[in-house]
Amino acid sequence: MGAVVALETLLAAQTLWRAGRTATLAAEGESTGHAPLDALLPQDGWPRRALTELLLPADGVGELELLFPTLARMTQAGGTVVVVAPPYIPYAPAWQAAGVELAHLEIVEAQPRDALWAFEQCLRSGTCAVVLGWPRNADAQSLRRLQVAADSGDCLGFAFRDRKHLANPSPAALRLEQADGAWHVRKCRGGQLPSRHFALATH
Repeated sequence: MGAVVALETLLAAQTLWRAGRTATLAAEGESTGHAPLDALLPQDGWPRRALTELLLPADGVGELELLFPTLARMTQAGGTVVVVAPPYIPYAPAWQAAGVELAHLEIVEAQPRDALWAFEQCLRSGTCAVVLGWPRNADAQSLRRLQVAADSGDCLGFAFRDRKHLANPSPAALRLEQADGAWHVRKCRGGQLPSRHFALATH
């Protein structure tokens, strides 16, 4: 017979879900660099060792501006940021102006049939701080592999997808939808969905 774990031990470890109570997470999140957005998220930032799904009406609606503070902080600390098969060639001066250290930025070119595999391998490698990917045709099983890969590789994963996928369940720890010029939290592990949204400041 397997070892019996005392209920008090599970409760003290704060890993047991209790109905009607907000889960307490062992680790805080990684700050998004946007204080109002951090305040909306259960872990006060991006969930670590996890996949975050950004659901978009189209490419180029401010999704990179949302991430630039995180990418800048990570690369300035010497972490590697990998961009896998982006839909457009990243404009280096804009990334540099946002504070991203280009010496720690890697672009992986891949055909659509190989991009999902490359995304997963980068997440799993254990050598990346952040990995960005555009998994166009990923199903739930593929997304689950990405989530597991981000966990085992101890990195932040960001998947940019069409917001039509919002209708489908996702294993991602966090889902944000861009709609009407603002970001709405559609799923967040470890807490209840906030009623408020977040809008990037316009310059």
